[in-house]
Amino acid sequence: MPRAQQQPGRSGTGPASAVQSVDRAVSVLEILARRGEAGVTEIAAELGVHKSTAFRLLGVLENRGLVAQAKDRGKYYLGAGMLRLAGAAAVRLDISQEGVPVCRDLADELGETVNIAVLDDDAAVNIMQARGTAAVTAQNWLGRRTPLHATAGGKVFLAHMAPALREDHLSRPLHRFTEHTVTGASVLRGELETAIERGYAATLEELELGLAAVAAPVRAHDGTVIAALSVSGPVYRLNPDRLPEVGSRTATAAAELSRRMGYGF
Repeated sequence: MPRAQQQPGRSGTGPASAVQSVDRAVSVLEILARRGEAGVTEIAAELGVHKSTAFRLLGVLENRGLVAQAKDRGKYYLGAGMLRLAGAAAVRLDISQEGVPVCRDLADELGETVNIAVLDDDAAVNIMQARGTAAVTAQNWLGRRTPLHATAGGKVFLAHMAPALREDHLSRPLHRFTEHTVTGASVLRGELETAIERGYAATLEELELGLAAVAAPVRAHDGTVIAALSVSGPVYRLNPDRLPEVGSRTATAAAELSRRMGYGF
């Protein structure tokens, strides 16, 4: 059934209008996914809006690469940008599935909390967690966005980021979470180089007092770093003397997960 058209006399601005525009844009994508392709008139009729409104929506989606137009027929269809979004979602799903046994085994072996994080703009987001026997009171990191410069997983992403993107991030003011947080760009660059050389990054009380962590990169089939596998725990267990051993074991587990994701085949 066509959607009700906007009532005359409304300005079409403000939060309500913005939400409506987003809803309509998503509806356009759903229409094209169902039909395969459709013209402006067909889309406008199904949305219950004027053709000019449908045309504006399609223009925005086309600029973003989410829809494309067949010039010879004037029909619109889903664009390559949808593949990019779908691919990112698929990677997260694949890591979530393949990472379960790797995280569980590592958590059981080390007794600490093991997380898998993915890069989300300028933060790392934890999408999986396993707790070892010594970490029964550890906090839940799932879904938490954590800063790149103050976490082991975040430093993994920075270390393997394109140089221009990394420098852009390091040029910003970096928040100091504790007295141990590294906020100097030159010092961070040195740490990132070390992380690449030894295969893992480490932090000691940089995000929270009493918390230490190590993390290693997880790669896709083409070698791209798509996630960070981390181990975290209290500094009285993950002390400077133990960190190299835990870091090396974490790097081995991350390599195993990378193989499960197709890297090295």
